Amino acid sequence: MNEFYIKYHGNTTLSRCEALGQYIIDNNATVRSTAKVFGISKSTVHKDITKVLKHTNRNLYNQVAMVLQTNKQERHIRGGIATRDKYQSIRQLNSTKKSP
Repeated sequence: MNEFYIKYHGNTTLSRCEALGQYIIDNNATVRSTAKVFGISKSTVHKDITKVLKHTNRNLYNQVAMVLQTNKQERHIRGGIATRDKYQSIRQLNSTKKSP
């Protein structure tokens, strides 16, 4: 079982939405990476944060919202880096195929 899942979701004093929020803050995580760690869908993470956490723990929600806003502002940069890396790996693969 994932160490993060045990650390956050294994704590019975935290609800799932609070565990998700705390993980996002502690790791500066995206919704996608949080969903992968906890083994749930991105939609569930997003719903828990925006609908449930907003009403159950407003202070935690405000901290999570700041992290998610930062991630949203940076996503075009991460996308550009991923595209660059993709085409660099394709070029490397093609150059190794042409070498005798």
